[in-house]
Amino acid sequence: MTRVGTVLYPAQDLEVALAFYRDALGLPVKFQDGGRYAALDGGGVTLGLAAREEDVVGAPAAAFKVEDVAATVDRLTAAGAELVRGPDEGPHEVRAVLRDPAGHPFVIYAARA
Repeated sequence: MTRVGTVLYPAQDLEVALAFYRDALGLPVKFQDGGRYAALDGGGVTLGLAAREEDVVGAPAAAFKVEDVAATVDRLTAAGAELVRGPDEGPHEVRAVLRDPAGHPFVIYAARA
């Protein structure tokens, strides 16, 4: 079953972004990978703050959790999506970046086996 797992936001300065969303907005931190990435609990959807080395999209984008990234890439490209990057092994998952038929970027990902 596909679901929106994360909304990714690029962060020029992860500590500044984390302080804003954690302290000012009040989102609890679920996970942090040093200065690379932080996941905050958005109440059913994770807000992912990605520093430069983890920013795979370059813009805010939805990230969809899927069972099989390669098979999903094939299905989506057959339906008109453009593959931008991947599938790649990330530090925590396998992921691919695509654009929908209107040009909007999005990510699909699955936990690494």
